[in-house]
Amino acid sequence: MEDAEFDRALVASAFSLAGEEGWRRLSVAEAARRAGLSLDRARARFPARSVLLLRFGRLADQAVLAEAGKDGSPRDRLFDLLMRRLDVLQAHRAGVLALLRWLPAAPAAAALLAGANLCSMRWMLDGAGIDSHGLRGRLRVKGLLAVWLWGVRAWQADESEDLAAAMAALDQALGWAEQVEQRLHPEAQATGPSTPASAAEPPPLA
Repeated sequence: MEDAEFDRALVASAFSLAGEEGWRRLSVAEAARRAGLSLDRARARFPARSVLLLRFGRLADQAVLAEAGKDGSPRDRLFDLLMRRLDVLQAHRAGVLALLRWLPAAPAAAALLAGANLCSMRWMLDGAGIDSHGLRGRLRVKGLLAVWLWGVRAWQADESEDLAAAMAALDQALGWAEQVEQRLHPEAQATGPSTPASAAEPPPLA
């Protein structure tokens, strides 16, 4: 089994286990045993639960970027990438919800994921063909993080199969972001999000 396949199997097992028993009680070793994976390799690749969280976010980004399209406007491409990222969360819904419930009691993990999310949002912008460099790029990254968290909040409450409410929330937040960037940079067409003026941020997620 290649490393990438091993990682996906262990992450899936861990989030399934967390959905049943909660994140606080999650053990990487138990997740490995449940998935029939070797403990020594699990120890080598996932020495702490924090590594598991970061790997989950990285695997989500890779899955999304592997299908990044070139058609449509930059905003449309960005919306598609963010929705695909929500689809990844949906595939591990019980475990992700357990993680979100646990994060307020784990400030170190929340801070770690906040930083990882900023990195992920830069990749989402780059994947959509939107400049993420310089001062304007940094503002776009922070703004897109607010958009993403707004969408995650809607996703938490959305129990529909098509995630219509989460989709609408993302679209609305991207609209706010465009309006803000157009006000900040009226000399150019908006090509990416700045900080949505009305986005109240929920706990961070990988």
